[in-house]
Amino acid sequence: MSDLFPPFEPEAPEPPRRRFQAIPLRLLVPNVVTLLALCAGLTGIRMAFEGRMELALGAIVIAAVLDAMDGRLARMLHGTSRFGAELDSLSDFLCFGVAPALIIYMWGLDVLGSLGWIASLAFAICAGLRLARFNVMLEDPNKPPFAADYFTGIPAPAGALIMLLPIYLEMIGLPRLVVTPAVAALFTLGIGLLMVSKLPAFSGKRLGARIPRDKVMPLFIAVVLSVAVLVTWPWATLSVVCLAYLAALPFSAMRYARQMRAYEARLASGARPEEPHGVEVPDEHRPPAHLN
Repeated sequence: MSDLFPPFEPEAPEPPRRRFQAIPLRLLVPNVVTLLALCAGLTGIRMAFEGRMELALGAIVIAAVLDAMDGRLARMLHGTSRFGAELDSLSDFLCFGVAPALIIYMWGLDVLGSLGWIASLAFAICAGLRLARFNVMLEDPNKPPFAADYFTGIPAPAGALIMLLPIYLEMIGLPRLVVTPAVAALFTLGIGLLMVSKLPAFSGKRLGARIPRDKVMPLFIAVVLSVAVLVTWPWATLSVVCLAYLAALPFSAMRYARQMRAYEARLASGARPEEPHGVEVPDEHRPPAHLN
């Protein structure tokens, strides 16, 4: 019974308070970049509602650049975390699913009424399904080693940038009669289906993992020139890049098919499948991180 009424001692020391464990800065940097990408996507939506399409498109491009950076920063700084993976998926859905769908709708699909909204809605849903499938496929242990060189379907950032191609074409001077809202709606649906398809798309994640010393300066010059061209002629550059990406998809699918046939032949012969030279573990087999 004495425990029900403990003595009150004003001079008694207070029990030690629980301290939160300090978080390394390397874990925060990739998440900050992801949040900046999320802010860019939200800003793109605002610019679209205000009718400032150039700024809206620029915001999506900035979000795509930041999205490409956060995963690489996380791997370089060994700052991968489950929290970062979930935050990255949420940011990708908004920046490359919701925001582009609203931008294309505000640009011209609204004149189609419900049909235009259905096209925008379908694109956003496809982006969400594509991101969910990507997160599930990270845990697939049966993927062949060369599968790390490919995405299954167009990745969400590329799909968002390509889907906005009708707006780029209008920005470079093509009249609305060439890129009609009806054509843009069909194009939006087509890109959405490509995102959820099983088409192998070359990822390029392993390009530049190791750069020879004599290629460093040419690489710097190429990057600077690419940025200069993009800033000087943004819409023409984005149009060419999007068309080139779409044209490269059949070649990516054929290359994947050849590698799969060779892989299955090695398995049938009982030989151990070879892993790509210089790569220990594919990105897809690593713990969840900031990935596209």
